[in-house]
Amino acid sequence: MTAHNRTKSQLDNILSGVERSFFHQSEITEISTNIPYIVVENFPNLGLITAMRFLEWVCDNPDGVVSLPTGKTPEFFITWTKYLLKNWDSEAGKRFLDRYGMSRCRKPSLRGLQFVQIDEFYPIDSKQHNSFYHYVNKYYLDGFGMDKSKALLINSDEIPLAGGMHFSAVFPDGKIDLSLRYRETHSVLEQIQQDSIFMIDQWCSEYEQRIRDLGGIGFFLGGIGPDGHIAFNVRGSDPYSTTRLTATNFETQAVAAGDLGGIEVSKNRLVVTVGLETITYKPDAVAIIIAAGEAKADIVKRSLESNVTNIYPASVLSKLPGARFYLTMGAASQLRDMVNIHFRKGNWSDQKTEKAIIDICKTIQKFGHKLDMEDVQNDHLCMLIPGLGLHHVGEVSERIINKILRGMRQEKNQRFLHTGPHHDDIMLGILPFINNHIAEPDNHFRFAVLTSGFTAVTNRFVTGLLEDTLNLITKGLIQMIHYMDFFSTGYALKSDKDVYHYLNNVASGNKDEQRRGICHRIVRALVQIYNLKDRNHLISTLQHVLQVLSNSYDGEKNPPDVQKLKGMIREFEEELVWAHYGIQVKHVEHLRLGFYQGDIFTEQPRRGRDVEPVFNLLKEFNPTVLSLTFDPEGSGPDTHYKVLQTIAEALRMWQDETDLSALRIWGYRNVWYRFHPSEANIIYPVSLNTLAEMEEAFTNCYISQVDASFPSYELNGKFSSLAKKIWVRQLQDVQLLLGKNYFYQNNDPRIRACHGLIYVKEMNVSEFLTFARELKESVEGMTV
Repeated sequence: MTAHNRTKSQLDNILSGVERSFFHQSEITEISTNIPYIVVENFPNLGLITAMRFLEWVCDNPDGVVSLPTGKTPEFFITWTKYLLKNWDSEAGKRFLDRYGMSRCRKPSLRGLQFVQIDEFYPIDSKQHNSFYHYVNKYYLDGFGMDKSKALLINSDEIPLAGGMHFSAVFPDGKIDLSLRYRETHSVLEQIQQDSIFMIDQWCSEYEQRIRDLGGIGFFLGGIGPDGHIAFNVRGSDPYSTTRLTATNFETQAVAAGDLGGIEVSKNRLVVTVGLETITYKPDAVAIIIAAGEAKADIVKRSLESNVTNIYPASVLSKLPGARFYLTMGAASQLRDMVNIHFRKGNWSDQKTEKAIIDICKTIQKFGHKLDMEDVQNDHLCMLIPGLGLHHVGEVSERIINKILRGMRQEKNQRFLHTGPHHDDIMLGILPFINNHIAEPDNHFRFAVLTSGFTAVTNRFVTGLLEDTLNLITKGLIQMIHYMDFFSTGYALKSDKDVYHYLNNVASGNKDEQRRGICHRIVRALVQIYNLKDRNHLISTLQHVLQVLSNSYDGEKNPPDVQKLKGMIREFEEELVWAHYGIQVKHVEHLRLGFYQGDIFTEQPRRGRDVEPVFNLLKEFNPTVLSLTFDPEGSGPDTHYKVLQTIAEALRMWQDETDLSALRIWGYRNVWYRFHPSEANIIYPVSLNTLAEMEEAFTNCYISQVDASFPSYELNGKFSSLAKKIWVRQLQDVQLLLGKNYFYQNNDPRIRACHGLIYVKEMNVSEFLTFARELKESVEGMTV
């Protein structure tokens, strides 16, 4: 199928009433993709359009067959659906119905719907809170008041296996070898496993048939994975695939690691999933893919602008007239249509010129000084530059060079408050840039991590630490617990000594003493958390926590005391990093904001609980420079976004009583979000030495993260390795514009030594709050 432009009037003929109302609110006048899409401002609005379209469809199909997604993406879909059903006949509800073309609809009942579960990990105990079986029961069947007797579910405990055995007996290590489908068995257990795999395959075929007996899925709602998967149909899936037991790829396993307790678990889990043909079987089906945030922009572009291909599984939906993508501005930002709209609206700017020139160098892989008029005249963005000429290449090059020079400028007599949502965010975002300022003795520094970060620490890691701590106590190698005042006051003292002891032994290469240093901090944390009174109390508590962890399944939400212990491990790691540069423990703040609780749907920050601690820190330290992660869009239930909003609100409070006109805000991004060089106004060159320093510090300090249990889908390894990869890639983009000789022949040795680039956006408070206020107001305007 070849993409063709659809005008607004043509789209009006194929969109539903709800879709038309949202489409008319957007700036889009025509689309060129194979599958129609609708763009909304932010993540809550994405939930609103999805909920409205779902209920609109239910009004017309009260006994229809529906499949709804799991995970974090449906948060606002669930919230809005419940709100609309509850308030259908209220004045507020009627305003929504009128505004979005649903005034004709009577309040629908969802009890007549047939529910089909899309997918499930296998094997997994259905009673676990991280099973999709539990999710759909809690949020859809119970949450929406659906009839469970009409639900077609994937319950791993009930899928029959050889000899009537349970999966825990057939697959005792949780691993399934699918090669048993094709090879001879070599043991009695393998024979049982082979027979069971064939029985699971039969169950999947019957599940598929039951869906078809219902007439197929009438309303399918799903997210899209980083590799383009829908359901668990990963990249390379057959467009004609049906329900099956299958393996996944690394990108999918990395995303699932958060649900299952680490990549060590998710890489060994298979899945039962409906197929692409299952989704598209019903010719008049409505199939909606929802995506939020810039992180999804590339795969959204590829899925929508490609013909049907197994490389981008969602492309298969183009065979359905009722297929749609609902996208936030961030998720749609790379679509050709959206880029054209952005470049054609409003006044032309230097930033637009920069983006057009930098992008053409990258697109055609040609150095800036080798571009000719034919190149720029034929480029769909460059051709829009007013008075287009090759002189624009030189002007853009000069502006990028000025950004680099600005990045290398010495900062003196400054008070830097560097903040991060999680431990390691600051390092992964701007460590080399900070390093440029930290040696200046007249500068003052404070580092603040706003959440406790406990979800990034696996039970397996904590168990190992606690076992080692218990062993050292037994051998008498934790001497501090014998001091008379240790359990009353001493445990809270000498935190800097723990840090210094650990780093001394990093320097000497003594791994055993490094471990003992961590165990010292574990003991201090346990005394504080559990109010321990003596050595025996300490030992019994260690044994108790070990038992709690032993009884927990991977991915289970820990009790608050274990969450706090995990968070304090991460806090020690952060202290180790900044101690490399002489920063004392008292200058590393751990705010532990309360919205971060480890639930699948994270709470919204509250003014008293979450904003006031940040406000108090700002007032107390009085920074001249404040750094923060700069998430460009309210793209969902992510900690980066919530922390940005918390800081923005704290700045508003501070601004009410203090003149902040001189305060500079440094927005940075790291392994999750990226700046285009045209968006940044500071570019800092990174040397090989600094790259090695960052890698070494990460490995030695973030000990809970070295095994990369919760990796990015972009790299099967440590986040520090991904940060290096990003910085090197950013240099390559700028080298295409400036030429490599600008770097290796430069008069400045810092530029000659450059092998990576960091991008930063500096703003004044007014600029930052304008950005943040727009985000906040657009989200709050749709809050239920």
